[in-house]
Amino acid sequence: MRILLVEDDAALGDGLSRTLSDWGFDTTLAKTGSYAGSALMTQPYDLVILDLGLPDIDGREVLRQLRARKSAIPVLILTARDALNDRVSGLELGADDYMTKPFELRELEARVRALLRRSHGGFNHDIRFGALTLDTRNQQISANDMPMALPPREYGVLEALMLNSGRVVSKDNIAQRLAAHAEELADNAIEVYVHRLRKRLEPLGINIRTLRGLGYLLEKSQDE
Repeated sequence: MRILLVEDDAALGDGLSRTLSDWGFDTTLAKTGSYAGSALMTQPYDLVILDLGLPDIDGREVLRQLRARKSAIPVLILTARDALNDRVSGLELGADDYMTKPFELRELEARVRALLRRSHGGFNHDIRFGALTLDTRNQQISANDMPMALPPREYGVLEALMLNSGRVVSKDNIAQRLAAHAEELADNAIEVYVHRLRKRLEPLGINIRTLRGLGYLLEKSQDE
């Protein structure tokens, strides 16, 4: 899935672009409205995340031009403008959703995936890795088609690893996902959850490998 992120704030744009990539999306960052407009005319995207306060062209104009070309690409407005008139205006121009800053990453991820499901007619919500199946819609992980009774934080760690199977997931990324919807994490919390999950996954022929200084990688056991 390809996402065009239109955000002029360098720190927020770079950080959010990395987060979207960690979630498994091919992300392009546009820091101006003119660049966004050009990208939308020359490249196919599955979703646009659009800031309104751009340095050259107002984000609403980018949206207006997109809809004038009869494009049905889903657009999620992500902006600091929280007035009712701004929200109504954005939706009337053709935005599919509207979020205000500051925001929680977990909510943003849920909205992004909901818009993509809707636009693709309900694509397959299951992610499989060996004996594991992640149902992204219902937030349920099964082993050999039997639901796993995982505590919320262990679920969050395993979800992050399955969403990024084949890629190393940093400890900071996992901690950010967990802390976005729970109390503060202890210093060694991630290590504890990974240790518990290793015990659960070992009978399934699945391991969580620690890459020092990089993060964690979900992999099939060597004897499988």
